[in-house]
Amino acid sequence: MTVQMMIALAITVVMIVLIMIEKIPFGAAPLFACLLLVMFGITDIKGAFAGFSNSTIIMLAEFMAIIAALEKTSFIVVFKKAMFAMANKGGFRSYLLIICIVMLGCSLFGTGSTAYYVLTLGLLSTLPYSKKLPPSKVIMTAGFAANHPLVPFNTALQYGIVIAVLNAAGIMSEVSVFKFAIVNLFLSLGFLLNCIIQYKFLPDHPTSGDDPDAPVCDEEDSAPLLPRWKELVTYAAFIFAVVGMLLQSKIGDAGYAMAGLSVAVILVIGVLDFKEIRDSISAPIILMSAGVIGVADALGSTGLTNLVGTTVAGMLGTNVSPFVMIFVFCILTSLLATLTGSTIGTVYVFTPLAIATCTSLGLDPTAAACAIVISGWCGHFLPIDGMPAMILGTGKYTASQFWRFTIPQYFIRLVFLTVGSILMFPM
Repeated sequence: MTVQMMIALAITVVMIVLIMIEKIPFGAAPLFACLLLVMFGITDIKGAFAGFSNSTIIMLAEFMAIIAALEKTSFIVVFKKAMFAMANKGGFRSYLLIICIVMLGCSLFGTGSTAYYVLTLGLLSTLPYSKKLPPSKVIMTAGFAANHPLVPFNTALQYGIVIAVLNAAGIMSEVSVFKFAIVNLFLSLGFLLNCIIQYKFLPDHPTSGDDPDAPVCDEEDSAPLLPRWKELVTYAAFIFAVVGMLLQSKIGDAGYAMAGLSVAVILVIGVLDFKEIRDSISAPIILMSAGVIGVADALGSTGLTNLVGTTVAGMLGTNVSPFVMIFVFCILTSLLATLTGSTIGTVYVFTPLAIATCTSLGLDPTAAACAIVISGWCGHFLPIDGMPAMILGTGKYTASQFWRFTIPQYFIRLVFLTVGSILMFPM
């Protein structure tokens, strides 16, 4: 391991510790880490703060403003009433119903959709406190549910990567799209199992400044603040932004620009003033998400991923169990993808190594390729990515509360993923 690798890794660890102990303001730790990277010569200023010009971060900021506008419409009133009814009814059924609704929505948006989890968490953050079903139980579970489709048919990106890495290794075998979707379903079922197990153990506290001792009332919400025409324009702007995100893979950066234009419309018609938009797009979650990108890029550029991959492949040898081999590579892929911020890059490093290991053992590598590619989107036990960072901040969780849920979730999902891939694609 080179000196640069050790310094970059140490800075990353310091950043994670600062985030979790909450001794400095939320979002400040990654900025501090970026400055240290520059001071130690790991990267330059442009590289350290590249996250602030990252297209995903820009889109995240745009959607923060759009959600702020939606909160002034009657839609949020209806949403609050629906969520209030479930929260007031409380109990395990309501808890599970909310999670399943979010997972069904994820089926449409696809795994890893930033727009969807930002929208989901933005809406859930408005939930009133109820002792029967505290929002702190819902935000953690439903937030992560936005990354787990209940009907996983929208998996074109991951499927395409599986085919690409297999073909690059000279393996031209047919991979069933249906079986690949079932492997994704195993992952989602593992997530759902963790939610069921942890229902009784999730924290109970308000998340939006509500008084936990205040009585829960069922009075009608006040009338929407906006005239009807402004509401309709806001809905149209939101739909326009979502369409841009869904088409982003086909139209490129224009998809992100569509969300920006939606914010401009909201400003021009007076739904939000400039200060409200400025406060939304510079929220602490934006600073957090943008800052960690520079740290992740710097860590990945040191060559740490390649070093870890080749070392582990050599340690596994030729007598390893297929389950253990796939499970270990899934852990490494998800962990390094989280730390380096380069999901696809990490997948392209580790998957060929696993394929080569399977080939040397005389095994069909399809199961390994499927599981390892999917695992690239299965980190989230560290709050250094957009979704877990936003869940941590929105739900006002402590480090112990966050890890009590995310660490079991991490391992349960990877076990289900490994089992599902081996069952669907026998080795």
